[in-house]
Amino acid sequence: MHVLVTGWPSFLHGEATAGDVLSMRRVVAALTEAGIACDVAWSPGFRPGELHLDDADPGRYSHLVFACGPAHGEQVRGLHERFPACTRIAVGVSVIDEHDPAVTGFHRVLARDGAGQQRQDLAASAETSRVPVVAVILAPGQHEYGTRRRHEQVHKTLQEWLVRQDCARVPLDTRLDTSDWRHCATGDQFVSALARFDVVVTTRLHGLVLAVRTGVPALAVDPIAGGGKVTAQARALGWPALLPAEDLGDEALGHWWRWCLSEHARAHATAAHDPGSSLVDALLDEVRA
Repeated sequence: MHVLVTGWPSFLHGEATAGDVLSMRRVVAALTEAGIACDVAWSPGFRPGELHLDDADPGRYSHLVFACGPAHGEQVRGLHERFPACTRIAVGVSVIDEHDPAVTGFHRVLARDGAGQQRQDLAASAETSRVPVVAVILAPGQHEYGTRRRHEQVHKTLQEWLVRQDCARVPLDTRLDTSDWRHCATGDQFVSALARFDVVVTTRLHGLVLAVRTGVPALAVDPIAGGGKVTAQARALGWPALLPAEDLGDEALGHWWRWCLSEHARAHATAAHDPGSSLVDALLDEVRA
């Protein structure tokens, strides 16, 4: 007995969602625990280095298990044609039309909804592990720096590096907007959101300042050649996790990434915040004078 596990993330043009992938993980874990050999097929766009559905030999498998998603559409119907000799089972799927060939082509359909069923989705019982949750705050424009700007190159390097890190990346913008739900409307809202993250990766001055203010370690990169306001703020705060635009290699990024994930970094961020302000004191002195 040898089972091929597939789902929407297996199709070349299929959509890979967290729920789909976790459902497939749950199926594989159950089969493996039961001592049943199984392989998982992925789309080349989603997992380029692993077994792809188009490369899976139908003669190698006794069963085909389709997990999660709607049992609907041309791609699902194509599975019945490609794996005609396999026992085909759909599990954790939504059945919209019981008479759809995509549904009737399976030998067994264990639906989560439709066909008179209401059962808990497979993803609810899949094992998961916690990873760092990272706010990514990038500085746009800043054309006032002229030829010293390195934003495009810096952001491209950062984004490519972030993709290789095992973390949950959340883009965040310091720009406030009272009419767009995708943005915070007040500074209080923004700081409250920022405080929920494990780490901030930023090329913005206020990405660094407000992260440290909330006690969240920030991996700051100055997108200005020779250093600009991000560098100045890091020095004013005594914040060590700063990289210049000219030094964005994997080794340097990896070093400060690991440091930012440490308890020492979080303690340093908490200690770096000074409730006083030399600028406010200077302003008061000027006004009183």
